[in-house]
Amino acid sequence: MSNLSNKNVLLGISGSIAAYKSAELIRRLQDSGATVRVVMTKSATEFITPLTMQALSQNPVHTELLDEVSESAMGHIELARWADFLIVAPASANLIAELTHGRSDNLLTAICLATSSDILLAPAMNQRMWLNPATQENVALLKSRGYYISTPEDGDQACGETGPGRMAEPNQIISLTNTLFQSDLLTGTNILITAGPTREPLDPVRYLTNHSSGKMGFALAEAACSAGAKVTLVTGPVNLQTPRYVVRYDVETAQDMLETCLEHAPSADIFIGCAAVSDYRPKYRNSEKIKKTDEFFKLELIRNPDVVSHVAGKFERMFCLGFAAETHHVLENARQKLLTKKLDLLVANDVSNPEIGFDSDLNEVSLIWHKGEEKLQQATKTVIAKQIINRLAALYIDSRN
Repeated sequence: MSNLSNKNVLLGISGSIAAYKSAELIRRLQDSGATVRVVMTKSATEFITPLTMQALSQNPVHTELLDEVSESAMGHIELARWADFLIVAPASANLIAELTHGRSDNLLTAICLATSSDILLAPAMNQRMWLNPATQENVALLKSRGYYISTPEDGDQACGETGPGRMAEPNQIISLTNTLFQSDLLTGTNILITAGPTREPLDPVRYLTNHSSGKMGFALAEAACSAGAKVTLVTGPVNLQTPRYVVRYDVETAQDMLETCLEHAPSADIFIGCAAVSDYRPKYRNSEKIKKTDEFFKLELIRNPDVVSHVAGKFERMFCLGFAAETHHVLENARQKLLTKKLDLLVANDVSNPEIGFDSDLNEVSLIWHKGEEKLQQATKTVIAKQIINRLAALYIDSRN
């Protein structure tokens, strides 16, 4: 079965002679089991008609941002929510530039900004336009923001020139799209994930915590679901929406997190310890607010349980992935944690870099396992999460063979 089966795919078409390939792309998407809707820019309608796209997709084609009928129900937002995946094919140099700068003066770019779904761009343009440094910088920036790019082909072009810039063929776009829906990698597995910070109360109004936003753990939960797993998410205090199909449990302290994990671990095949668990907690918790009195205040702390170590040690049959947030000697410290905590895979990230890690939408990590390591270049946490799940799935399947 295709990974696109029962998926909602929104196809965006911008102004390019390659728009004729979009008709074939609709057919190939439908053959793969997807439901297709089409959005066209005004310039795209100069190359192929909305009526053709409507006949092929069997759905109304959307072209106007300010349509009196659809916008009465916020049509561009409805389309952005409807899509499981958004493909822009062809993606012209102009459209790529607009997306780079966050423009939303047409329906297609507005949807791209409003959707939480992954976006694949299939560039199509003159070879000199493609090779222009401005276009290359725009594409690189969009990649860093989580866009996927179907690299254009090299060959004869409609303008009479030869070189890179031809839109990838529909079958190639379908193949790449299929790989982004990893619906069978972890089918049949139960995954337990921790995310976010923990809070250790000092008194009724104060607590010890850290800067973790929970974004990486939630991205992993979503990626694991996309890979077919049944996911249980145990999270500290965060302000994030629960991913679809994920069962969520909210906790506060490290002890709460450990107890909840131990409750659900017996039914889990894989454990991902992504939470930034407080290493220490106050030895005494005041029942009343601590008053400001002396110039100095002495606080006595005791160690919290190590959630990852406890789970990995108690359930040895379970595949365990841990995280190491380091500020120096990142790889050396991470490999030591892999061994001492008896993990199968460890994700190390340098949190001394303010552009990545805690509370950022970006990350850059290294994956370390007993027989190898892999560096993942800076990208959004959504993209990094999918790459981590890819490696985890490969190692998990190998460990069971």
